[in-house]
Amino acid sequence: MNLSECRLRWSLAAVLALALGGLAAPAVAQSKFGFVNTERIMRDSVPAQRAQKKLEAEFSKRDQELTRLADQLKRGQEDLEKNAVTLGEGQRRAKERELSDLDRDFQRKRREFQEDLNQRRNEELAQVLEQANRAIRQLAEREGYDIIFQDAVYANPRIDITDKVVKALEAKPPAR
Repeated sequence: MNLSECRLRWSLAAVLALALGGLAAPAVAQSKFGFVNTERIMRDSVPAQRAQKKLEAEFSKRDQELTRLADQLKRGQEDLEKNAVTLGEGQRRAKERELSDLDRDFQRKRREFQEDLNQRRNEELAQVLEQANRAIRQLAEREGYDIIFQDAVYANPRIDITDKVVKALEAKPPAR
């Protein structure tokens, strides 16, 4: 292929791109886009706040028990350090063994607590996300959106409909 054929192909490609771009522009101009910040919904919406309060109530007793165990362990370690010199070898070993058992029990309970809390939090947040997605779909259908994006790196505030979704969730849970 010589230079003139190459220029001709490039010219034809440029004309074709302009023609197609001109046809696509009206379709894009008529489209309606939206953006939803899921993090804000999970933080600010009534169902998310309700789920958080439910989790706090459900796990507060166990959290208090862990705090009590941690305090007991700390006091025991401080007592051992303070009185280690005056304790006999057998008493010191018994106290260390007791503290070791208490620490092991505390670590086990804390791990179980975290696992249970994470599982319940995931369950509750999945329900909130399901409600939010229903509200988003209803809003999209009602207001004629072509597409709604979630969690973009950047979205112009002009297309951010997060507040509308939060308000829809405050009004009532969306119908299934």
